[in-house]
Amino acid sequence: MVIVMQAHASEPEVAALIAKIESLGFTAHVSAGSERTIVGVIGDERPIEPVVFEAFPGVERVVRILAPYKLASREFHPADRVIALPNGVRLGGGQDVVVMAGPCAVESQEQLEAAAEAVHAAGVRVLRGGAFKPRTSPYSFQGLGEKGLLLLREVADRYGMAVITEVITPEDVPMVAEHAEILQIGARNMQNYKLLRAVGDADRPVVLKRGLGSTVDELLQAAEYILARGNDRVALCERGIRTFETATRFTLDINAVPVLKHATSLPVVVDPSHATGRAEFVRPVALAAVASGADGLLVEVHPNPPEALSDGAQSLTPAAFAHLMGDVGRVADAVGRGADGTDA
Repeated sequence: MVIVMQAHASEPEVAALIAKIESLGFTAHVSAGSERTIVGVIGDERPIEPVVFEAFPGVERVVRILAPYKLASREFHPADRVIALPNGVRLGGGQDVVVMAGPCAVESQEQLEAAAEAVHAAGVRVLRGGAFKPRTSPYSFQGLGEKGLLLLREVADRYGMAVITEVITPEDVPMVAEHAEILQIGARNMQNYKLLRAVGDADRPVVLKRGLGSTVDELLQAAEYILARGNDRVALCERGIRTFETATRFTLDINAVPVLKHATSLPVVVDPSHATGRAEFVRPVALAAVASGADGLLVEVHPNPPEALSDGAQSLTPAAFAHLMGDVGRVADAVGRGADGTDA
C-alpha cells in the first residue's frame, strides 16, 4: 500500500509513521516530492487494514496498490523519474531522447576509439560497449573482460562521455561499477535475482532489459527487485521478444513503450539493434520508438560491421548512424520533444 502524507507533513510525523510500519514487519520506502511525501509499505500487507495508518498525524490517505510491482508503479511515484549522470545527461522525464551508442563488444583500442569518435561527433554523450559478452554459443567471442572495461573508461573520458556496459555476474558488479556510470542487465539475466539484488545494492543507475520471452509484468517485477534494495535509478529496456516471426531477429513490442509509460514512472529505453538484428531496419524502428514515447535508444555502431566479432549484421556504420541521429532529432521535434546531442 501507499501512504500519502499531507502537504508539508513534518519530519517527526514521517519518522513516526516509518517506525510503525517497521514495527509491523514491513519495509518503508520514502519518496519525497516538493510538497508531499509518499511512503510505500513493502511486504504482504493483505492482513493489515489501511485504518491502521490513517489515524497517524500527517497522513492524508492510504491507497492499496493492487499491482505486484509496488515501488515501480505510478501509484507510488506519480511523477516521471529522471536519471541524472555526472556529465549532465538526463534520462527520463519525457523530454530529451538520450541516445547511447557504440560497439556491441569492445574488440580493441583502435576499434573502440573509432566507434567512440564517430558517435561523439554525431552528438552522443553515453558510450555503450560490451566488456563481458554472454553468448548463445560457447565458441563465440566472449569479450575482453576487465581489459575492455579499462578501454571503455579511457576512451569515454577522452570524449567526456558516460559509459554503459553489461554486468553478468553478482561478483563482477563492484568492478564494473568502478568503471561505468550505468550498469546494464541483459535480457538473459532479467530474472537472475541474485544479480538484480547486487545491482540494487550498487550506487549506479541500471538499465534492465526485457527477457526474450518475458511479459511486461515480469519485467516490472524484475525491476522491483532492484528498487526494493534502495536503488531507484532504474530504466527499463524493450529490446524485442521471441515470437513465431523469423523475418527479424526478435519482434520489437512497440506497444510496450506506452504501456510501460502508463504503468510506471521509470524511464523507458528501446534497443532497435537487438530487436531487428539487421542494420537496414534499425533506423525506422528507432524512429518509431521515439514517436511512441521512449526516453532513450541503445544503438550499436561499428567502424567496420563486416569485421565485427559480435553482431556485425545489426551494427550501423558511422555514416548511417549520423543519418539516424539527424532523423531522431526531427522526429523528436515533431512530437514535441528534444533529442540530447542533436540539433532539434
